[in-house]
Amino acid sequence: MFKSFEKKFQKVNKGKIFYRIGGFGPPVLLLHGYPQNHYMWHKIADELSKNFTVILPDLRGYGQSFVIQSDSQHLNYSKREMAKDMVQLMSNIGYQKFLLGGHDRGGRVAHRLARDYRDKVVALCVMDICPTLDMYNATDQDFATNYFHWFFLIQPKFIPENFIAKDPKAWLNYCLKKWSGGFNFKGFEKNYLKYFKDYKRIHSSCEDYRAGATIDLVHDKKDLSKKLNIPVQVLWGKNGRVGRKFKPLKVWQKYTTKKVEGKGFNCKHFIAEEAPKQTLQELVKFLSKYSNFNY
Repeated sequence: MFKSFEKKFQKVNKGKIFYRIGGFGPPVLLLHGYPQNHYMWHKIADELSKNFTVILPDLRGYGQSFVIQSDSQHLNYSKREMAKDMVQLMSNIGYQKFLLGGHDRGGRVAHRLARDYRDKVVALCVMDICPTLDMYNATDQDFATNYFHWFFLIQPKFIPENFIAKDPKAWLNYCLKKWSGGFNFKGFEKNYLKYFKDYKRIHSSCEDYRAGATIDLVHDKKDLSKKLNIPVQVLWGKNGRVGRKFKPLKVWQKYTTKKVEGKGFNCKHFIAEEAPKQTLQELVKFLSKYSNFNY
């Protein structure tokens, strides 16, 4: 895994971002979700790097990337600020335009990045999410029951942090197994726990969710009339909550002037690990169509 990849740190305005980079060709930036880090791409990264230069960072507050102090408005963990880190990362390592993908929270950062930096993103793939605003607007008892972590993690600091810190391994394994329907991660979860168990990163990840329920919604509402003008691919687990509660293609079509494409797989949430062959196949097919650009 990650055979052709280098490990690096890159300074951005607010701190240092850890990332792996490997491969040749057009740059593809892939962003991880909660409660993971860049390691979530381990089953598809090597194959993807045969046709693309693949950049796999840890988002601020996750993995080995920098942690920044929280603030009362949760601005420091807004998707706008997290997206800014990624644009600075790509610029600092030499890429002014790139292909973009994101899973879970990384998908939300990717969506915001594509909105705020329209000249940077050639094409966007979002994995197993619908836009944050749509998901909150669809909240009912079923949604709240299955997404209870959205409402748990946004409670005032340090209530969720202290609960999780009592046994971070149990919480992380609960999230991985519940959201995947009991998928066997074969010991790979240790690559997430190694960094997630750090209290300051538990706090950072809670701030990510607090931002999602506050300042991110403010930004999203302001941008409702501003549609993306880039191709969008949506991939999701048909057996997961997004696949069962939403119509992802229809929902995402509201956000771009281009035709949305994509499909669901016979799995739940962690599609790059539960269904790596299908995820890789569809991702390569999509990205290859838009890989002829100056970067």
